[in-house]
Amino acid sequence: MRIEYVEAVLAIVRMVPAGAAVSYGDVAELLGSGGPRQIGAVMSHYGSGVPWWRILKASGHAPEGHEVKAVRHYLQEGTPLTGDHEAYLRTGEGSWRVDLSAARWAPTPEDFEQIDAVSGELERQLRKLSVADDGMSA
Repeated sequence: MRIEYVEAVLAIVRMVPAGAAVSYGDVAELLGSGGPRQIGAVMSHYGSGVPWWRILKASGHAPEGHEVKAVRHYLQEGTPLTGDHEAYLRTGEGSWRVDLSAARWAPTPEDFEQIDAVSGELERQLRKLSVADDGMSA
């Protein structure tokens, strides 16, 4: 996976504010590149330094294996949840998820300007790399 793509994904993730969340597919759509699996791969390998808990499966479930840590972040940030997260924290039992319909981040016009800048820079970098790769194979 190209580092340019990783950096662009992480830039978008950093923009998601506390108390909000988006799906892996939302990030791909905002970036205009890749899909949910690519975003998930970036997050699993490089996402520890960004607010990873704000990027979810489309179902609203936290990243697998990180549910306890994630639910604590959600509660601290006031992220809307459904289900019995309190029982989950007490006993490890129970079902909960982020209520994506209520928590989904709605970027402002200024956010979209920044997103467009990140997306455009990624496109320029990948095009530049593609041209360089074509020149090497000639």
